[in-house]
Order: sequence, then C-alpha cells, then structure tokens
Amino acid sequence: MFGRSRVETKTPDQILRMRRAGLVVGQTLQLMAQTVRPGMTTRQLDELAEEHIRGCGATPSFLGYHGFTGTLCTSVNDEVVHGIPGSRVLQEGDLISIDCGAIVDGWHGDAALSLVVGGREAGRPEDLELIDATEDSMWAGIAALAVGESLYAVGAAVEDSLVEAGERSGREYGIVEDYVGHGIGTAMHMDPQVPNYRVREKGPTVRSGLTVAIEPMVTLGSADTRVLEDDWTVVTTDGSRAAHWENSVAVTDDGIWVLTALDGGRERLEAAGVPFAPLG
Repeated sequence: MFGRSRVETKTPDQILRMRRAGLVVGQTLQLMAQTVRPGMTTRQLDELAEEHIRGCGATPSFLGYHGFTGTLCTSVNDEVVHGIPGSRVLQEGDLISIDCGAIVDGWHGDAALSLVVGGREAGRPEDLELIDATEDSMWAGIAALAVGESLYAVGAAVEDSLVEAGERSGREYGIVEDYVGHGIGTAMHMDPQVPNYRVREKGPTVRSGLTVAIEPMVTLGSADTRVLEDDWTVVTTDGSRAAHWENSVAVTDDGIWVLTALDGGRERLEAAGVPFAPLG
C-alpha cells in the first residue's frame, strides 16, 4: 500500500468508501451555502451541520479533534482557517469560509468553501475576486494531479493561477504557506503534505490510488498569520480578508475523481481538459 516515498495509495474499493464520506461533506457544505444568512450565529450553522452529518449516518471529523469544539470551522473576514463556531452573529457582506469533515465507516472526507453572507450582491468587489481566484486556484491545483508527475506540481499550478488572477485584478494575492494540503484516508490528516506554492524540491511522485486534500488559503494582503488566544483561530496579521477552498481528490491511471464535489468534479475537470474518472 506504500511506495518508496511512503505515500499511501488506496484500492478502488477504498476510494469508493471515501466517496461516501465525501458526498456527506459536499452535501453538508451545499446546505450551509443555502442556509447562511445575516443574523445567524456561527454556532447555529454548526448545529445544523452536525445534525445533517449524523442524519446521513456519518460522524463529524472535526468535533473533538485535539479538543476542537465544532463540527465546522467557520472563519470570518480576516480569519483564515480553524475559526471556532460560537456566538458570533454574521453580518451582511461578511466573507465566511466554511470547512467541513465527515467520517463514514472509518474513511474521511474534507472540503471547504468561501462565500459572502447575504449573497454575491452583498459582497465587496475585491472579496468576490478573492473568492473566485482562490476557488480557481484550487481547481488548477487539482488539474495538475497526474500519475507519474510530481505532487508538487499542484502548488506550482495554484501559485501560477493566483499570480494570473492578481494581474487581471491589479493586486497581489497572499498565499498562506503556514498551512497546506494533505493526504487523507483513514485519518483526516496524513502524509504527504501538499504545498499551495511552488517549491524547489521534486517531491513525491503521484501514484495511482493517491488521495489528497487540495486547499489553498489566500489573502487580500500579507500572507503572514498568527493564532488567536483560543489556540485555534488563524488570522491575517494585517487584518486583510482571506478565502479558503478545499476538496478531497482521488487520482488513478484513468484520471481524477473529486470525492467531495457533488458532481465528482466533472464540470471543472472537463472544462480544463482533464480526464474525469469516477469509479463504479
């Protein structure tokens, strides 16, 4: 199951099991996107997410993870990742990133999205551009996954996508380097790490059966971050807003299957000319 680089691969049956967890995550995030509105607290979102996940016969991944108290991570405005759901009341125009994980029969799914509370019409133009650029960079990274290629091609593709988006909008996006993507399977966080930026090292070679979570975190200002006194919430040091997108992905000899996307990633992969390869 392990190659020379100690990167775990999964069998087709195991990938199908991960797809079950991935669908729960994807459906929960869809529910969150449809439900979030001004006046809600992040705790209300969290309670709804837990109810939905458990109703699907799954278990929240995050709840109790190293003492974390939420089913979701709800990161608002200058919060990058790991925001703890609580009494915060969401305001129209807030930029919220929602990260969700679920376990089905011991297998994990993990994904995140960013949106504007109150809908896109309530968003600042720069926030909408940030959200879209971050999502596009995630898909660019996913599209760079291919058997026999370097895993670190993902980070190069993410960075290139963000540089191009910044040139179009006349700004320079900050790519957070302190937190990266990761392997996923019977644990939420596994080797290998997957940088969201270009690195000199060749890195591990992608093998058929690899499952990883690709998750760029991007800011409107400096990429520097700090952790609040709650020991979880990561914020930008300059107060600039941040966005976070993530999907769990399986790579096989036939192509890519995005396990946490409701359509398996078909629309975005085919648009990029990347083989869409669902199992079963």
